[in-house]
Amino acid sequence: MDGLPVTIRTLDPPLHEFLPSTKGEIRSLAKQLDQKWDVIDARISAMREQNPMLGLRGVRVGILWPEVTLMQARAILRAAAICQQRGIVAKPEIMIPLVSMADELKRQKEIVAEAADEIFEETGIRVEYILGTMIEVPRAALVADEIAEHAEFFSFGTNDLTQTALALSRDDAGSFLAKYIEEGVMPEDPFQTLDQDGVGQLVQIAVNRGRQHRPDIKLGICGEHGGDPKSIGFFHRIGLDYVSCSPFRLPVARLAAAHAAMGQTDFDR
Repeated sequence: MDGLPVTIRTLDPPLHEFLPSTKGEIRSLAKQLDQKWDVIDARISAMREQNPMLGLRGVRVGILWPEVTLMQARAILRAAAICQQRGIVAKPEIMIPLVSMADELKRQKEIVAEAADEIFEETGIRVEYILGTMIEVPRAALVADEIAEHAEFFSFGTNDLTQTALALSRDDAGSFLAKYIEEGVMPEDPFQTLDQDGVGQLVQIAVNRGRQHRPDIKLGICGEHGGDPKSIGFFHRIGLDYVSCSPFRLPVARLAAAHAAMGQTDFDR
């Protein structure tokens, strides 16, 4: 990736996924921390959530424990500085997930800037980096102009944006989604092909309001929709700069992007 931008998302999964779950793991952690087993177990129990995907994850972890964001920013920027020492041009793009309020991103940006000052002084090397966010909840799309004040790029997380906009769990929808499609309630699986009439409007609003405040903001999308031809045609029409998808979908995504650039956006599945 010498000379190319690399987007790195800070910790996003629900916090419980990082915590020990078995008695053996808890005892091992208690020993490492020189704490009683029941103290650690009680703390872990207190952090369990009924709906963790809408709970303590993403930016919220960084707000509650700024040192978590600080640690990640230090690691990213120190690694980039080491690359430059070796003659490799590193271009990190630090992406804060699950932001829904401008002040969340403002606070995280300040922490990243603190880490940058520390690393640049430590290494004697300045690394050019940019900071942005995932737009993956409806509120973020609606206040994109406020968020753009602190973001140099948006990456639309359309997997989560679809879940939050449709109140539809990607993990649980399998029990009825096929019937919805069979009966014509939904034309297609919204997790495979973007719901342009609903979720697409949120993306369009965020694009318009983000660029209204910051005309040069970099806009892209990451997730399964980034490899879907119909969705790629839509993203091209509304002016996104790039799509990101899983590796096995790259050939189809490149072909669809080329067709979109030539004005052919009516794709067959």
